Amino acid sequence: METMTCTDKKCGIHGRVRTHGRTFVGTVTQGKAQRTATVSWERLHFVPKYERYEKRRTVVKAHNPACIEARKGEIVRIMESKPISKTKHFVIIERVGKNWQYMAKEELLQEDAKLVTAAAIESKNKEKDTNSNSKENK
Repeated sequence: METMTCTDKKCGIHGRVRTHGRTFVGTVTQGKAQRTATVSWERLHFVPKYERYEKRRTVVKAHNPACIEARKGEIVRIMESKPISKTKHFVIIERVGKNWQYMAKEELLQEDAKLVTAAAIESKNKEKDTNSNSKENK
Protein backbone atom coordinates (compact mmCIF):
# COMPACT_ATOMS: atom_id res chain seq x y z
CA MET A 1 0.00 0.00 0.00
CA GLU A 2 1.35 3.43 -0.98
CA THR A 3 1.88 6.04 1.68
CA MET A 4 0.60 9.44 0.67
CA THR A 5 1.53 12.70 2.32
CA CYS A 6 -1.55 14.78 3.02
CA THR A 7 -1.08 18.55 2.86
CA ASP A 8 -4.78 19.38 3.35
CA LYS A 9 -5.21 21.66 6.37
CA LYS A 10 -8.88 20.70 6.65
CA CYS A 11 -8.22 16.94 6.72
CA GLY A 12 -9.75 15.27 9.76
CA ILE A 13 -6.77 12.91 10.16
CA HIS A 14 -3.67 14.89 9.10
CA GLY A 15 -4.90 18.49 9.23
CA ARG A 16 -5.71 21.02 11.89
CA VAL A 17 -9.48 20.41 11.98
CA ARG A 18 -10.50 18.71 15.19
CA THR A 19 -13.41 16.31 14.88
CA HIS A 20 -15.91 15.89 17.67
CA GLY A 21 -19.52 14.97 18.21
CA ARG A 22 -21.52 12.62 16.07
CA THR A 23 -20.21 9.95 13.71
CA PHE A 24 -22.26 8.55 10.80
CA VAL A 25 -21.81 5.96 8.05
CA GLY A 26 -23.33 6.78 4.68
CA THR A 27 -23.00 6.51 0.92
CA VAL A 28 -21.39 9.19 -1.25
CA THR A 29 -24.11 10.30 -3.67
CA GLN A 30 -22.24 13.18 -5.32
CA GLY A 31 -18.54 13.84 -5.57
CA LYS A 32 -18.16 16.35 -8.40
CA ALA A 33 -17.39 19.43 -6.30
CA GLN A 34 -13.78 20.13 -5.39
CA ARG A 35 -12.94 18.50 -2.03
CA THR A 36 -16.64 18.14 -1.21
CA ALA A 37 -18.84 15.06 -1.20
CA THR A 38 -22.55 14.69 -0.55
CA VAL A 39 -23.18 11.81 1.84
CA SER A 40 -26.62 10.33 2.52
CA TRP A 41 -28.04 7.58 4.70
CA GLU A 42 -31.49 6.25 5.51
CA ARG A 43 -33.07 6.19 8.93
CA LEU A 44 -36.41 5.06 10.35
CA HIS A 45 -38.83 7.65 11.78
CA PHE A 46 -41.75 6.56 13.95
CA VAL A 47 -45.18 7.99 13.03
CA PRO A 48 -47.33 7.80 16.21
CA LYS A 49 -50.69 8.19 14.45
CA TYR A 50 -50.21 5.04 12.36
CA GLU A 51 -47.90 3.26 14.81
CA ARG A 52 -45.54 2.53 11.95
CA TYR A 53 -42.07 3.50 10.81
CA GLU A 54 -41.27 5.40 7.62
CA LYS A 55 -37.96 5.68 5.83
CA ARG A 56 -36.34 9.09 5.78
CA ARG A 57 -33.08 10.15 4.21
CA THR A 58 -30.46 12.45 5.69
CA VAL A 59 -28.20 14.29 3.25
CA VAL A 60 -25.13 16.30 4.34
CA LYS A 61 -22.10 17.79 2.62
CA ALA A 62 -18.73 16.65 3.94
CA HIS A 63 -15.12 17.64 3.31
CA ASN A 64 -13.40 15.05 1.12
CA PRO A 65 -9.63 15.21 1.83
CA ALA A 66 -7.10 14.36 -0.87
CA CYS A 67 -5.74 11.45 1.20
CA ILE A 68 -9.15 9.73 1.19
CA GLU A 69 -10.55 10.81 -2.20
CA ALA A 70 -13.98 9.12 -1.80
CA ARG A 71 -15.94 8.64 -5.02
CA LYS A 72 -19.62 8.26 -5.85
CA GLY A 73 -21.11 4.99 -4.58
CA GLU A 74 -18.57 4.38 -1.80
CA ILE A 75 -19.55 3.87 1.84
CA VAL A 76 -17.72 6.33 4.10
CA ARG A 77 -17.54 7.23 7.79
CA ILE A 78 -17.98 10.93 8.52
CA MET A 79 -17.53 12.87 11.73
CA GLU A 80 -18.78 16.25 12.86
CA SER A 81 -16.36 19.20 12.96
CA LYS A 82 -16.45 22.95 13.18
CA PRO A 83 -18.05 24.65 10.16
CA ILE A 84 -15.64 24.35 7.23
CA SER A 85 -17.82 26.42 4.90
CA LYS A 86 -21.43 27.63 4.69
CA THR A 87 -22.84 24.12 4.19
CA LYS A 88 -20.01 21.78 5.30
CA HIS A 89 -19.93 20.69 8.95
CA PHE A 90 -18.59 17.14 8.51
CA VAL A 91 -15.27 15.56 7.46
CA ILE A 92 -14.82 12.16 5.82
CA ILE A 93 -12.62 10.08 8.10
CA GLU A 94 -12.39 6.76 6.26
CA ARG A 95 -13.67 4.72 3.35
CA VAL A 96 -15.54 1.65 4.53
CA GLY A 97 -16.25 -0.01 1.18
CA LYS A 98 -18.40 0.09 -1.96
CA ASN A 99 -22.18 0.16 -2.02
CA TRP A 100 -22.91 -2.28 -4.85
CA GLN A 101 -26.69 -1.85 -4.60
CA TYR A 102 -26.35 1.89 -5.12
CA MET A 103 -24.04 1.41 -8.10
CA ALA A 104 -26.40 -1.13 -9.72
CA LYS A 105 -29.33 1.25 -9.24
CA GLU A 106 -27.37 4.10 -10.86
CA GLU A 107 -26.49 1.91 -13.85
CA LEU A 108 -30.14 0.94 -14.33
CA LEU A 109 -31.19 4.59 -14.20
CA GLN A 110 -28.57 5.51 -16.81
CA GLU A 111 -29.68 2.68 -19.12
CA ASP A 112 -33.31 3.73 -18.69
CA ALA A 113 -32.44 7.33 -19.56
CA LYS A 114 -30.65 6.16 -22.72
CA LEU A 115 -33.71 4.13 -23.77
CA VAL A 116 -36.03 7.08 -23.17
CA THR A 117 -33.88 9.43 -25.25
CA ALA A 118 -33.61 6.85 -28.04
CA ALA A 119 -37.41 6.44 -28.06
CA ALA A 120 -37.87 10.23 -28.17
CA ILE A 121 -35.50 10.52 -31.14
CA GLU A 122 -37.35 7.73 -32.98
CA SER A 123 -40.72 9.38 -32.43
CA LYS A 124 -39.38 12.72 -33.74
CA ASN A 125 -38.02 10.98 -36.85
CA LYS A 126 -41.40 9.28 -37.46
CA GLU A 127 -43.20 12.63 -37.13
CA LYS A 128 -40.85 14.20 -39.68
CA ASP A 129 -41.41 11.30 -42.08
CA THR A 130 -45.20 11.50 -41.80
CA ASN A 131 -45.16 15.28 -42.20
CA SER A 132 -42.95 15.11 -45.30
CA ASN A 133 -45.11 12.33 -46.82
CA SER A 134 -48.33 14.31 -46.28
CA LYS A 135 -46.78 17.43 -47.90
CA GLU A 136 -45.64 15.38 -50.91
CA ASN A 137 -49.14 13.91 -51.38
CA LYS A 138 -50.71 17.40 -51.55
